[in-house]
This record gives sequence, C-alpha cells and structure tokens, in this order.
Amino acid sequence: MKYPGGCYCRAIRYEISLDDPDDARTSLCHCGNCKKFTGGPFGITTKIPKASYTVTEGQDSVKAHEADNGAGTLLHREFCRECGSGLLEYGANAGDFIYIFYGTLDRPTDLPPKGEFFCSRRDDWMPEVPGIFHKQKIKE
Repeated sequence: MKYPGGCYCRAIRYEISLDDPDDARTSLCHCGNCKKFTGGPFGITTKIPKASYTVTEGQDSVKAHEADNGAGTLLHREFCRECGSGLLEYGANAGDFIYIFYGTLDRPTDLPPKGEFFCSRRDDWMPEVPGIFHKQKIKE
C-alpha cells in the first residue's frame, strides 16, 4: 500500500510503501519534548520502517537538524526549507524506524492512532482517547 504526503507548500513530496498497514504505528505523545516542538498538548507521529520512506519530489528542499532532545539523546528532524513544515524525526535509539509527522500525510486517517504515550503527562482537560493502548497512565 502507498501513503503519499508532503510539506505544506508542496515543495517536498514523499511516499510511504508498506506491505501491511500494521507495519505503521500512529501514536499521540504527551512528553514535554513533543509538546514544546508542536506547540500543542501532544505530538502525533506515525512510526514506519525507514526503508519504506522515499522523497519523490523536492529532495533539495529537505533541511535536516540534529540536537539534544533535552534528555541527553540526539534527535534528528527534517523540515522543508521553503515553508518550515516538519516532516519526520528519529532519535539515536530508533533503529530502522522513523517517525513521520502525522499531519504531513495526504490521508492521515488511513493510519489512525493505535496508542498514547507519556499519558501521565496528558493535560488534565484532555480526555483519554478511547479504543487505543495507553502507556504511563499514573500521574507522576
């Protein structure tokens, strides 16, 4: 199955190729890093095998940035140098996986969320998403 996506200005287009949609895992993350990066109450990404991701247009517009994620781990993120859209990220421990920013998928609902992480840090006003797994439900 093919899952196309790209940045806001369409300078960058990508495609994810998966034999089985279950090879992807979309999750909400309530950690401080995701909240700061997105400027919202959570981050939402789709974990996929790195080999399934291909930039089909605009490779010259891809800008990479690496920095400490605040916890001593190197975090790699890729953006569009034209519009600034975040495309993907992965940490030093990601292995053969990358995390695509969910909103960059053309049809994000094709890969709906399967879980929530760092639920102990979920904002009090935000309800638990029903029907998916939840990690770290206990308040710290």
